[in-house]
Amino acid sequence: MPDSQTFSTDWLAIGRIVGPHGLNGEVRVYPDSDFPERFEQPGDRWLLKPGASQPEPITLVKGRFQEGKGLYILKLGGIDSRDQAEALRNTQLLVAADDRLPLEPGEFHVGDLMGLAVILQATGENLGTVIDVYRAGNDLLEVALDTDSSEPVKTTPRTVLIPFVEAIVPVVDLKQRRVEITPPAGLIE
Repeated sequence: MPDSQTFSTDWLAIGRIVGPHGLNGEVRVYPDSDFPERFEQPGDRWLLKPGASQPEPITLVKGRFQEGKGLYILKLGGIDSRDQAEALRNTQLLVAADDRLPLEPGEFHVGDLMGLAVILQATGENLGTVIDVYRAGNDLLEVALDTDSSEPVKTTPRTVLIPFVEAIVPVVDLKQRRVEITPPAGLIE
């Protein structure tokens, strides 16, 4: 799962600040990117605070991976106290979209998967839409299932998690904005 979703066409979300670390303004970041250099190499980054429509520039001073937690600890320029770090809770960490890193064959930027139609390969039936990707042993596609028009309207769509492995998701067609799946019995029900 290389980089996460795209905000407009200008930004890629690479992580979310989940809270402060210590007293000197460091923050804990849950990564939405498989590229460690996004969190370890100093340079320009941007912050999109909850409710904001435009990101703010910030400098990544340094970063390190916290073993066993699956988090990065970052020092951001101008953030020097725990209170300043706390104020960044739930803020998205972004990079410019033109800073996409190259991928190996069969790898995809998470933002490119968001919104893809999910098609049952055997029948061509449209099952729903990819709404999120979760990191696990294997990545999981969260799919909002299309509702049956004869059912009463529900406030939230029913979702399923589909392992993002080639045996179950053999086709990812970014040009056609779709993935085709061959789920084992019981996965969708």
